[in-house]
Amino acid sequence: MIDLLVIPLIKIVIVLTGVLITVMYLVLLERKVQAWVQVRLGPMRVGPHGVLQPIADVLKLFVKEDITPVRADKVVFTLAPIIVLVPAIIAFAVIPFGDQVSIFGKPVPLHIADLNIGLLYIVAVASIGIYGIILGGWSSNSKYPLLGGLRASAQLISYEVAVTLTFVSVILASGSLSMVDIVTAQKANGVWFAFVQPLALFIYFVGALAETNRSPFDLPEAEQELVAGFHTEYSGMRFALFFLAEYANMIVVSAVATTLFFGGWLRPFPSVAFLHFLDFVPTWIWFVVKTFLVLYLFLWIRATLPRYRYDQLMRLGWKVLIPLAIANIIVTAAVKVALSD
Repeated sequence: MIDLLVIPLIKIVIVLTGVLITVMYLVLLERKVQAWVQVRLGPMRVGPHGVLQPIADVLKLFVKEDITPVRADKVVFTLAPIIVLVPAIIAFAVIPFGDQVSIFGKPVPLHIADLNIGLLYIVAVASIGIYGIILGGWSSNSKYPLLGGLRASAQLISYEVAVTLTFVSVILASGSLSMVDIVTAQKANGVWFAFVQPLALFIYFVGALAETNRSPFDLPEAEQELVAGFHTEYSGMRFALFFLAEYANMIVVSAVATTLFFGGWLRPFPSVAFLHFLDFVPTWIWFVVKTFLVLYLFLWIRATLPRYRYDQLMRLGWKVLIPLAIANIIVTAAVKVALSD
């Protein structure tokens, strides 16, 4: 009973709490990074150096009036942000945050579930969130949210193809769809897949920027029309759910990048003798540090790169990234066959 129910529930609570707290302070970090790039201070008034600003933002969203347009489809209008958020949360179920920890002398793996199709599970779950965006724009019964929803869904579907194709290259290199086995394969090979599959990493990262609606691909926000895109009519906590989903998706794609390309919980330079003292660092800390560095790259890019036009966005996805991903699969398969012979 403990192994099947209690320990998984404890893991779920820890992961969910960690994601919510991380999202809160990721928003603060993003505002601070943009301020530093622009030679400003950023939030400074709520708490020392603004560290309590996320709490103030959450309280504001709780008490803010939640408005439903008169002619909106009220049921779908309410369900849409939930449909977007839930897939972003449950994707963490198959991400391995570390190797194992010993609890009362018993080894406990640092993941909720190790599915033999873990990578396929993430792809399937992530695709559900697109429906929430489409429904959110359509149910508002307003032209600009509808246009924003169509623009967002086309963007996400287009770049999901390229991202999924990069996963095929990683599967060929590791021989498994299990997230744990992919990390184990990198350990067995003695090299992270970032060095084996650099083109796949590049395509994945660009696709991840587009799939999470981040700069320079944040066109679904539709600022060129002076509205907020598919969530224009949302306010209060329903808007907060869309906001939470975007940042939770950022954490998911960063954690997946860490797992697939940067060795997951593995420490760097395992063969260097004088660095063996790093073996005493808990494996989950290595995973958190790597994921944070990928997240920081998201924030840095938003503060530095201008937004693409929509035609440039679609051209990059269909005419550049997808052909490159297919070519990478062919090369990876050819090398795999040559080495097996």
